[in-house]
Amino acid sequence: MTGMDDYIVVDLEMTGLNPRTDRILEIGAVKVKGKQVKETFSKIVYQQYPLNPRIIELTGITDEQAALGENLDDAVAGFLEFAEELTWIGHNVIFDYSFIKQWEINHRIQRKCYAVDTLKIARKCLPVLEKKTLDALCAYYGIARSVRHRACEDAKATWALFEILEQKFLSTAPELFERKEMQYRAKRQTPATIRQKKYLMDFIKCHNINLDVPIESLTRSEASRLTDQLIHRYQGR
Repeated sequence: MTGMDDYIVVDLEMTGLNPRTDRILEIGAVKVKGKQVKETFSKIVYQQYPLNPRIIELTGITDEQAALGENLDDAVAGFLEFAEELTWIGHNVIFDYSFIKQWEINHRIQRKCYAVDTLKIARKCLPVLEKKTLDALCAYYGIARSVRHRACEDAKATWALFEILEQKFLSTAPELFERKEMQYRAKRQTPATIRQKKYLMDFIKCHNINLDVPIESLTRSEASRLTDQLIHRYQGR
């Protein structure tokens, strides 16, 4: 069985773990043709809210950088154009895909996507390793990275990891290297209701809050989360 020659390696950084309430912070991808990297894609995505300090510490992406990021719609649309119809490679790739798929659902886009997951390969083929994170596997195989937890650099590292795993285990576990259609089910996110927006506007006016967030652009879940944050911060003053 021969290995895969053409594919795209994908890595996303996010503001949190939930595709319905958290946001894409950075998109990185490596396009491989004939087993050689031909192009890379790297975009920081504009954020409406200040980043959690833990995310800043993890990624090194600052609020200032995020404020200069690309609009989410433009960034994701650009990435999907870059990705073409290629098979995705990723480490726990369904997690990255879930954020892209949520965007597609919100925009009523129906599209199939196929992938191979290096985490699943590592779990089956490297049972002796205690940890199967990208960090742990890069250390195990001596894969160098200039930075960690930046999307494009992690995509490059995942590419190197996939090539190593394919060389070592394709002949003994070919089923792990067969591309599978990714499945992620979610509901379309709808804009904030008139009642939610009115409550927010009244709240910020009452508490004289300088809110650097365009209320009109919020979804229902974002409006609900922002309302909870403001109530927690200002109620009782």
